[in-house]
Amino acid sequence: MLTRMLLALSVLLLVPTANSTAYSAQSVPTDYFSRLPAYAKPGLSPSGNKVAFIRNFEKEQLAVLTTLDMVTGETLYLLKTDNEKIKIKWFEWANDKTLIVSAKFASKRKRTATMETRLVVIDATDEREEARPLIGRREHISQFQDNVIDFLPDDPEHILIALDQDTVNLPSVYKVNIYSGEKTRIERGKRQVRDWLTDQQGRLRIGYFTNYKTGEKGSIISMPETPDSWDSLFEYDGFSEQPIFPIGFAKDPDVLYYKRYNGDKKALYKMNIRTKQEELVFADPQHDVDGSLIYSKKTKEVIGLRDAHVTGGRLYWDKDRANLQKAFDKALPDTSNYLVDFSADENIYILYTESDSIPGAYYYGNRDKKTLHLLFEQYPELNGIQIPQHKLITYKARDGVEIQGYLTLPLGFDGPVSTILMPHGGPGAREYDGFDTWTAFLTNQGYAVFRPNFRGSSGYGYEFSQSQMKGWGLEMQDDLADAVTFLVNQKIATPEKVCIVGGSYGGYAAMMGIVKTPDLYKCAVSFAGVSNLKKLVISARKYTNAKFVKNQIGDDYDDLENRSPYYNVEKIKTPILLIHGQDDRVVNVAQSREMADELEDEDKEFEYIELEHGDHNLSVQKNRSALFDALDAFLAKHLD
Repeated sequence: MLTRMLLALSVLLLVPTANSTAYSAQSVPTDYFSRLPAYAKPGLSPSGNKVAFIRNFEKEQLAVLTTLDMVTGETLYLLKTDNEKIKIKWFEWANDKTLIVSAKFASKRKRTATMETRLVVIDATDEREEARPLIGRREHISQFQDNVIDFLPDDPEHILIALDQDTVNLPSVYKVNIYSGEKTRIERGKRQVRDWLTDQQGRLRIGYFTNYKTGEKGSIISMPETPDSWDSLFEYDGFSEQPIFPIGFAKDPDVLYYKRYNGDKKALYKMNIRTKQEELVFADPQHDVDGSLIYSKKTKEVIGLRDAHVTGGRLYWDKDRANLQKAFDKALPDTSNYLVDFSADENIYILYTESDSIPGAYYYGNRDKKTLHLLFEQYPELNGIQIPQHKLITYKARDGVEIQGYLTLPLGFDGPVSTILMPHGGPGAREYDGFDTWTAFLTNQGYAVFRPNFRGSSGYGYEFSQSQMKGWGLEMQDDLADAVTFLVNQKIATPEKVCIVGGSYGGYAAMMGIVKTPDLYKCAVSFAGVSNLKKLVISARKYTNAKFVKNQIGDDYDDLENRSPYYNVEKIKTPILLIHGQDDRVVNVAQSREMADELEDEDKEFEYIELEHGDHNLSVQKNRSALFDALDAFLAKHLD
């Protein structure tokens, strides 16, 4: 048994700070930054008396699903894994005694690499009880078994799950008893519906239609009084038209919330699905509305919206919740403060706080008792380490397009320094403010870090995001080179000491950067990067998203070769570090293995590290440690 965890609970509000002690030149151990969060993903039981969370033990290399009874102080260790073969994807309280857990693992089907998920049920009152598989074996074993479309809070013994057990890739909907595993099918898969949505009463209402062969998409709706009559609500071409995203129902089962484009920017709407009357709920003229609905567990009403671009990341139209948020923001002005979970009666809650320079901490609060206790800090070793703030800046690309990004300067910055350009993955993602371990680590080593939201990034409108379509290596890549020019002109970056570092798409951008602009970067680092676009498109034929990959990346093989680092290794002059996980199911490890072979054949300067049991998210602690150590040594060698 693992050493029993001690949680310091205080009646005082204890907020981790950046420390008043000035940062000194002594080296901070790399593993302070490379470790997985010590505590992660806390969730309250319906009563609020118990908290479930993931406890990552660095020394033992274990991730442990843990519960803490806030009344008795009892800690139970329910499920542990080293994250090498099986990882805990998510967990949810079904009731105060039972947890439902999604586990994921890398596998193969007919020699095709896959990622699989399974559901297990755990007795949260007894750590001696074994976890029980929820879905039994059948002739066809569904690849994904964790698509819970409704946890049915008013029926704590059942959940609704979408499974393709009748027809492959065409999920039916089943009501499943979480104790016996008994299933009752309530809707057979039909009409190329790939996913489902229920209303707040637990009734199946929306099916998401996708034709994998043509890419055609749309949404359909079933009216409750005529369950066999399906009516088309939205239709669009998935390749050429702006998409629509139903995201949830109001307490009124006839009111549907959804996101669609209001001009170029995504906005939040609601519609009465009987009358088809539409209403604009919220729009931001500068950014896409990018978050999910916030529900009251007590009333089931929609009370707000999560959106990264509004102050505090939450927009509440419920006065009680808005006032609670304002109280926290007034008491904690130096952090962003997020209410992340509530008990069923909404008296007990979990609060998360962080800032650019303050690693995240979780608190347990009781509104009736007016108490707030520190639960745990995600990175306790970083207490006492002064971490710099980010600055949102804007620069112009060569064609005049404005690009935003986050610049973080090392403490004591005085004039040009060695700089890390860090393009994000996706590319349909974006960078945000808030604490980031990679940036904190690199600035601690004395480097400036710039994380641009180049063309193709999400959040800046339809046209901006669509730049990624067949655009890899083109304007998207030029935006990165233009960022370096900007940083040099602003006396931030030392011209001959810029390294491009990225993962996934960012890894592709790092490799393509030293192909397209071989004299611009002193070095490059690619983690889990794509090196061969043609192989990516060809490999996609084995999967259901083949048409979408071809539409995103391209289908002209000559063009794909021109935009692939693998086919242009001879142009590279720059040392490069390649790192890739052996079990990566997002970007196949062959993308880095074959790039390493080509670099070796061309006698280029490179290092290649393959992480055993490694995935796309660096879930294994020893792999995170190996990557940060290798990154530290590589940058010191080429930038110092």
